[in-house]
Amino acid sequence: MRLVTAFLVALAIAAPATAQTTRTHAIAEFGAPALGPDFPHLPHVNPSAPKGGTLTLSEPGTFSVQGTFDTLNLLPLRGVPARSVALLHQSLFVASGDEQSVSYGLIAATAEYPEDRSWIAFDIRPEARWNDGTPITADDVVWTFEMVKAHGNPFLKSFYAEIEGATVEGPRRVRFSVTTRDSMKPLANIAGLTVYPKHWWTSNGRDIGRGTLEPPLGSGPYRLAQVEPGRTLVYERVRDHWSERLPIAVGQANFDTIRIVYFRDEDVRYEAFFAGNYDVRSENRAQRWVQGYDAPAVREGRIKRLELADARPKGAQGFRFNTRRERFADPRVREAFAHLFDFQWIQRTILYGQYARTVSNFPNSDFGASGPPTPEELALLEPFRATLDPRVFTEAYAPPSGDGTGLARAGLREALRLFRAAGWEVRNNRLVNTRTGEPMTVEFLEDDPSLQRIIQPYVETLRRAGIDASLRIVDAAQMQARTDDFDFDAQMVNFNFFPPPGPELRSYFGSAAAATQGSANYAGIRDPAVDALIETVIAAPDLASLKVANRALDRALLWGWYMVPQWYSDTAWIAHWDRFGRPERTPRYAVGVLPAYVLTWWSTAR
Repeated sequence: MRLVTAFLVALAIAAPATAQTTRTHAIAEFGAPALGPDFPHLPHVNPSAPKGGTLTLSEPGTFSVQGTFDTLNLLPLRGVPARSVALLHQSLFVASGDEQSVSYGLIAATAEYPEDRSWIAFDIRPEARWNDGTPITADDVVWTFEMVKAHGNPFLKSFYAEIEGATVEGPRRVRFSVTTRDSMKPLANIAGLTVYPKHWWTSNGRDIGRGTLEPPLGSGPYRLAQVEPGRTLVYERVRDHWSERLPIAVGQANFDTIRIVYFRDEDVRYEAFFAGNYDVRSENRAQRWVQGYDAPAVREGRIKRLELADARPKGAQGFRFNTRRERFADPRVREAFAHLFDFQWIQRTILYGQYARTVSNFPNSDFGASGPPTPEELALLEPFRATLDPRVFTEAYAPPSGDGTGLARAGLREALRLFRAAGWEVRNNRLVNTRTGEPMTVEFLEDDPSLQRIIQPYVETLRRAGIDASLRIVDAAQMQARTDDFDFDAQMVNFNFFPPPGPELRSYFGSAAAATQGSANYAGIRDPAVDALIETVIAAPDLASLKVANRALDRALLWGWYMVPQWYSDTAWIAHWDRFGRPERTPRYAVGVLPAYVLTWWSTAR
C-alpha cells in the first residue's frame, strides 16, 4: 500500500506591524489562532514533564516500503528515507497539533506579510542554532528553498508552486515573493519549510540531492548517535537545546534517548512488541486489535491499550488503477472493477466491523462531497457537463459494497455489463477485448506480505470474472523504483490529506503530474475538468468557497472511478508498555502519529 507523505503547516493573522503589513507570532490560513503571543506552552503538554530515560519505537516504514531505510536525507525522490530523521530538523513555523491549519513560530519568531499577500518575510530568532553551535541564518533558509526547488521530490515541490523566489534581507530576515494575490495558502505552505544547514551540506563533498547514511546536522532537539543501516537508529537529546524553553517546545522531547528499530516482516514486528523489544505500537489491523492483545502482559496491566478519538482528516485508501495502461483508460472498466470488490465481506471477515467505508477522497473531514450536489457545487461543475459522468450532476456517490458473501454475484453481473459496454467480453472463461482478443490482466504490486489477506480475495473474485489477476510482492527498493516510474497496473494507495486542500492537489490529481516521475498521481489522471477544479480550490478566497470547490472536485474524481475505495477509522489504537507518563489531554490532530505523538510523554522508569 502506498502512503503519500509530505509536510504542511498553515497561517494566522495578528496585530498589524504597520498600516500596510501584518506581523504575527502564529499563522492560520482561515480564522485566528487559539493561542495568543504570550501563551506559556501548548495546552496538551505537561510543562513539568521530567527529562530522561529511553523510548524505543519501531518504524514500519511507509505503506509502500516496509521495515527498512537506505537514506537519511528526506529531500530527494530516490531512496527509502527513515521518517524518524525528522527529529533532527526544524521548520520556520510548526503546527500545534491541536488546531487545523494553524502554526506557531519556531526557527522564526514572527512572520510579516502585506494585505494583498504578495510576499511574506520571516524574522529568525537570534538564539536559533544548528547543533554544531553555528547560528541559523537567512542564507540557510534561501539555500534550502533553492535546494527544494532543484532536488526535492515532486510532491514536496507541489506545496511551493506559488512561491516565486526568496531573498536575504538581513542576516536573520528572509523574504519570499508569491505569484498569487489575496491567498494565504502559499504563505501557509512556505511557513512550514524545513530548514537545512548550508554550511554542512556544501562541505566535504556532500550532495543534498542524493541519499546519504551519514548522520545529517540539524537544529532539532535530537542528534543521531548511531546508525545501523536498515536496522537501527539511535537519537540522543541535545542538552540545553536552544529551543527547549520556547512556548511551542516546552514539555516535549523529554526522552534522553530514542531508539528506532526496524523489522522487515510485520508479523515479526508485532511479536517483538510483546517480547518487549520496543515500547509503543500504533496498531492498524482490526483483527489484531480485537483478538491479538489477549496476552498476559495486557491482562496484568503491564501493557496498556488506548482507543483515542482521532479527528485527523484521513487519506483516501483504495485500489488505484494505472490509467496510463490502455486497458484501464476507460472509466467503465474502472467502474466494473469497483463492482467486483465485496466490501461487506471484507468488513465482516477481516475488519471485524471496526472501520467505516471510504466514500470520498477526503474522508473524516467536511471537505469531501456528501449527498446530492448543492446548487453552488453544480455551478462549478456545469461548464464540464459534456465530459463528466452525468451522475455527477444528480446523484450522491455511493461505491458498490457487495453482498457480504464474498462472491459478489450482483456485482459480477453489473461488472460484466460494464465490461461489454467498454468492449470486453468473456470467451472461454476469459475476459478479452472484443476487437483485439487481448486478455484483461491486472497485477497488484505491493511490498507488504500482510496485505495479501486483503488483496488475494479480491484477486480471486476478479479471476471468477475471467480476469487474469495476480498479486506480486517485491522488495522495498523495487517497490519504490517501480512506483516512482509508474511501472505497475494497480496498487493499494492511502493519500495523506493536509487540510485545507491546496496546491498538493496538483500532484495527486493534476494532468501535469501524471507525466512527472515520482509524483503522487499514481492513477495517471489527465482530465481538464479536474485540472480546472483544482485551480478553483487553490484560488478560493475564503474557507466556505474552498469547501464548495473541493466538494465539486471530489465529485468529478469519484465519478471518474479512479479509485476502488476501501475504508478508514476515526479511532487511533495505541498499545504501550506501562513505563511512561503522558499528558491528560490529547491533541486533536496529532493522535497516533509516531514518533511525534509520544514526544510529549515521559519516562516513569527509575
